Parts: sequence; structure tokens; C-alpha cells
Amino acid sequence: MSWLLLNSGVCSPADNMAWDEALLEAVSRLGRPVLRFYGWTEPAATFGYFQKYAEVERLTGLRPLIRRSTGGGLVPHDADWTYSLAFPPDDAWYALRATESYERVHEWVRVAFEQLGAPAELSPCCRKEAPGQCFIGAEQFDVLLDGRKIAGAAQRRTRDGLLIQGSIQPPARTERAAFERAFCDVATRQWQVEWLKLPLDDALVERVTELSRTKYSQSTHNQRR
Repeated sequence: MSWLLLNSGVCSPADNMAWDEALLEAVSRLGRPVLRFYGWTEPAATFGYFQKYAEVERLTGLRPLIRRSTGGGLVPHDADWTYSLAFPPDDAWYALRATESYERVHEWVRVAFEQLGAPAELSPCCRKEAPGQCFIGAEQFDVLLDGRKIAGAAQRRTRDGLLIQGSIQPPARTERAAFERAFCDVATRQWQVEWLKLPLDDALVERVTELSRTKYSQSTHNQRR
């Protein structure tokens, strides 16, 4: 099967969240899953769609604070590696329960790190030490290395498709480019994925610009709760 790959480089915090929502909206039209790797032009933090802004702003000094379209907790983006996956409604991933897709994507991450010589494992159960903060404690199926959480994710399922947003606190002595290659290689081996470059059409780019300007850079969205 063929999937689409986009390495969008470093983007502003608002643009990053806009890209992920635009890909979720477009994935049914694109007709195949999309994997996006991306970075950040500045330190920032994102937080789950249902979290309260007043509570989140007390948990971190990172700014800006951007409300994601997915659930989950507060995620710092000052030294992490980020990626997203969008699946159309007719894809097998879309039919998975939330816990199943969470486990599957983190097993994918785990195997990629194992390929790089980092013996990660999936958390067998919850260990929540600071409610609302993604990387303090661990949920079931988070990725652990030496007992420390190194990867978490959040997701959203709509009529348009399934969006998974992932964040990785990289282990020492690992290179991001090597991880991204390993991540793609694992999908090729396990699911026979053929990677194709995502063509960027005007409609998609314009939608990203619109969402960034009118939603993710606006306090009316980020501070709505």
C-alpha cells in the first residue's frame, strides 16, 4: 500500500497545529494515510482540546500556549521531535478503538528505537504523577526507556478521518534523521508501505494559512475554556 510523506521542517506553533488539522480535513480527498514530520521555530507548548487554559498556564512557562484539536495533556515543545498521522475513514487504522491505535503507533515507535539500539518498551499500566502533563508519569502503552516516558500521543477521530499527534523526548545519542528513516522502514517491513511524497496543492496550503491565522494564533480559540 502507498502512504504519503511530508517533512514540513520547522514551522511556527500555530502553523504546526493548522497543518495537522488541514491534513485531517484533506485525508479523505487524498485517499491514503499521511505521515508528517515537523519541528518548531520557537519553544512552545500545546495542550489538549478539553483542558482549561487557566490550569495549563500555571503548569509551564513555555509560550505560546496552543490548544490542540486532539485530546491529551500538556506537551512541551522545546526539545522534542514531533510527528502526525492522518488516516482516511476507509483505512483499517480508522476502525481501531482509541486504545488500539494508541498501542499500535507506540509499538511502531518502540520498534524504530530498537532498530537504533535504544531498548524501549511500552508502559504496562498508568503511572500518573502530575495530572494534565503528558510527560510526567505514563499512560498505558506510552513508550518508556529506562523507566522514563519518551513518547506520548493524542488523537482525534471525525467523519473526515483519524488524526494522531505524537511527541518524542529523544534519548541521548540518537539522531532525528536516523529515527525518521527507521520509522518509515518499520512501516515498510511490517505493513508493506510504499512511501510517496505528498504533493502540496494550493487548496491545502491556503487552508493551513487560514487555520493558523483565524484559529490557532487567536486567544478566542486557545483560551476558550
